[in-house]
Amino acid sequence: MLHRNGECVHNRRMILDEIRGLLARHARADLRTAVDDVLIFRADSPYPPAPTTYGRVFALIGQGTKRCAVGDRVYEYGPGEYLVTSVELPVSGYFARASAEQPGLGVGLTLDPSMVAEMLLREHPGDRPAPVDGSPPSAIAAGTASAELLDAVARLLRLLDRPADIAALAPLVKREIVWRLVTGDQGEVVRQVGLPDSGFSEITRAVSWIRDHYADRFVVEELAQQAGMSVSTFHRNFQAVTAMSPIQFQKQIRLQQARLQLAAEPGNVGGISRRVGYESPSQFSREYRRQFGAPPSRDGSRSTAGRPA
Repeated sequence: MLHRNGECVHNRRMILDEIRGLLARHARADLRTAVDDVLIFRADSPYPPAPTTYGRVFALIGQGTKRCAVGDRVYEYGPGEYLVTSVELPVSGYFARASAEQPGLGVGLTLDPSMVAEMLLREHPGDRPAPVDGSPPSAIAAGTASAELLDAVARLLRLLDRPADIAALAPLVKREIVWRLVTGDQGEVVRQVGLPDSGFSEITRAVSWIRDHYADRFVVEELAQQAGMSVSTFHRNFQAVTAMSPIQFQKQIRLQQARLQLAAEPGNVGGISRRVGYESPSQFSREYRRQFGAPPSRDGSRSTAGRPA
């Protein structure tokens, strides 16, 4: 048994070494690859936390350590570990360990709901862990990749060296990766991507509504009614899925949208604050500075100055 366990660890290291080499060789500035829905990210230094949005994605670290904050939760994952999300969430993430000599390297795969649903039809219901309570699962989780999952990721990345094979083989390997995720330790989170009729979907619809109407005022009671839940149940389930209250979620989206718009219009702080839904410019400036570490006027100018010509 010791020999078998040692052999397993050795195999994982070999696969991770190969993944690191493939990621380093194929990393590009725009993150994209020749395989649809597959991104490669690289960081040559531990950049400050950057607010962004994660969609339905599986992200595996090949080298370095990455931290990701969602609401009041913080996830840290390193080589051979991954993060998976089932709903579009505002997050703040960065490589905490990266250098020019040993850059942070990772690969991301967008999860296709129809592919997840297909895998669910093949899964034996008895293999699923029973839910602890009636609350929906979190929309984000971190885990350690199995040797089988790492091997599938390596085979997907190998296709970048064989472009003629991508069209025929990439869909097959993606399906295997999704299968490994659905049947793995964080399968409960991944399953939600392919379950449109689950109670979880009521919360995801509310999340989508807030994202689409982030500048509008809303009444939580009305969202709860649309979801068919009491206000207290809606609050509890929304918090369980997103790690934020509905109001906090909306504020994160508003501030991210404001920052994007300020990069294009750095001198229009007042107009942008109203455009994203703030009635008080002072409240907007206060919350913006708390989120991004600089007032909107200075942050907008800095973002513009830092853009390539």
